[in-house]
Amino acid sequence: MHLGNGIICPVTGIPMIAVALGTAFYAYKKARQNFGKDKIFPAVTLTMLVFALQMINFAIPSTGSSGHIVGAVLLAALIGPYAAFLAMCVILLVQSVFFADGGLLALGCNIFNMGFLACFVAYPLVYKPLAERRRVVTGAILASVIALQLGSIAVVAEAALSGSISGNLLNFTGLMQLIHLPIGIVEGVVTGGVILLGKFVSQKNLAYTFGGVSLILAGIISQYASSKPDGLEWSLLNISDSVVMQSQYALYNISEAVQAKTAILSSIPSVYGNLAGLLFAGAIMFIACKFLNKKEVTVNVNAE
Repeated sequence: MHLGNGIICPVTGIPMIAVALGTAFYAYKKARQNFGKDKIFPAVTLTMLVFALQMINFAIPSTGSSGHIVGAVLLAALIGPYAAFLAMCVILLVQSVFFADGGLLALGCNIFNMGFLACFVAYPLVYKPLAERRRVVTGAILASVIALQLGSIAVVAEAALSGSISGNLLNFTGLMQLIHLPIGIVEGVVTGGVILLGKFVSQKNLAYTFGGVSLILAGIISQYASSKPDGLEWSLLNISDSVVMQSQYALYNISEAVQAKTAILSSIPSVYGNLAGLLFAGAIMFIACKFLNKKEVTVNVNAE
């Protein structure tokens, strides 16, 4: 679901970047209120796990397409929606800057589609009420499906506002909804399983497990990921006659030129690039968590 620069024009991309920045600032302020030191290690390793999971594209039978877990609902369920949104910002930023996976101009759209809708809509309105009634797996599946369906609709809306779809808008919407439904179901099952695992394993051991699994996924299993087009690419290919690339803008050329310079991990062997990206994401999230845990000290001076 990673939108590229060519699908999003500046008129849509720039405001969405502003929305993402504003939401990140709000999430940072809210997360600081109860983010303790004990949450740093789990938040970092879970961010790394989600980053690695997004590398694993699995084939969707009988479609010629593939999909990958987004992980925002999982993050929200385990570390809270505010820290989860910041983690998604880190993941998508590293992917865009160092791998050219998702356009710089489209970064705000991607953060909204994959982070905001999951953390601030699907999680509080779907997952949380069901989890409070001890229906964790049901909540995880429904929240994951709804998050992806809402994200798919947002992609269609952003592409339409950018003028990238000249026709077949209803067809594009149907294709996006259809192909992301099985992806959401798979994501929901995985999310529910991981959340249940957390009920039987200590937070520290769970964090070590996340770290170890993320290294295995990035260093080994990612080499066997499906090479078939993902859900968005597949949908666009099916309406290729109606797609108008937004490459005529100066900001598009600037964005492409900058990304060509920064995407240093896309030009090295994938194993090393994936592991380096994983460590970058973990390091940036660690720095963010240190700031989240930094408490303001108020000094009272009593004048005599």
